[in-house]
Amino acid sequence: MLDLRNTEFKTMEQLRTIAPSIFTQHGSVNTSEKYSHIPTDRVVKDMELLGWGVVDAKQVKARKNVGFQKHLVVFRNNDITINGGDGDVVFPQILLTNSHDGKNAFTFTAGLFRMVCENGLVACDEKFEDVKIRHMGYNFEELENTIKRMVETLPLTVEAMNKMVSVELEQEQILSLAKDLLEVRVKNTPNTFSTTSIEEVLAPQRREDEGNNLWKVFNRIQENILEGNFAYSTLKGKSRSARKIKNFQQDMDLNKRMFSKALEYAVC
Repeated sequence: MLDLRNTEFKTMEQLRTIAPSIFTQHGSVNTSEKYSHIPTDRVVKDMELLGWGVVDAKQVKARKNVGFQKHLVVFRNNDITINGGDGDVVFPQILLTNSHDGKNAFTFTAGLFRMVCENGLVACDEKFEDVKIRHMGYNFEELENTIKRMVETLPLTVEAMNKMVSVELEQEQILSLAKDLLEVRVKNTPNTFSTTSIEEVLAPQRREDEGNNLWKVFNRIQENILEGNFAYSTLKGKSRSARKIKNFQQDMDLNKRMFSKALEYAVC
């Protein structure tokens, strides 16, 4: 899972150690003549001017094209917070993904960070679509307008969160949500889960996550699934402990799909 606990911003020196591909100054040899290279550290500096500092960064492990691989930068503005009605303090975040192999534009995704459990979520719905900026023609004004539009959608994020808080789930719905989110995790694998798996992902890790509203139930299921706090059965029927999700691409994908599925319960 993304390490989003620290509210202090990372320095450029720290980022160079964590994800050196952020600082690559040219495209890979496989890029075309039309490729326009913009180093990610330029965007980081521009985001700082807009009040958004880096709290985490990662890059995929690469055997080939090292230095040009896909990487993630997580931004937070400590002046922007969401105070939930139940005392849950949430920081909106902006997640930037990029690569220097010509395969990816700058992609900005809305995220949420819960202080109560030090847990990160990725908002996904038709209201929270990814925003892309092409390398060619990149400029500060376009970035500023992009971030401004994303900040303007924050009331929608608050609305979604508050709606989830206001929805009290019946026991049958709680079990159904746990089953649905586990199915998201094991999709496209031969693995299956049991009634015990459902009970395990519903177990709260702290008192603050106890309760039956959709927001609390979703957060504890999401955390347990990403942390691997459950067992599953293999194709041969053997029980295995799930592994913690460490790959940031898989983390973001699961987060998005689980958040989208949970929102369906807010309109039932």
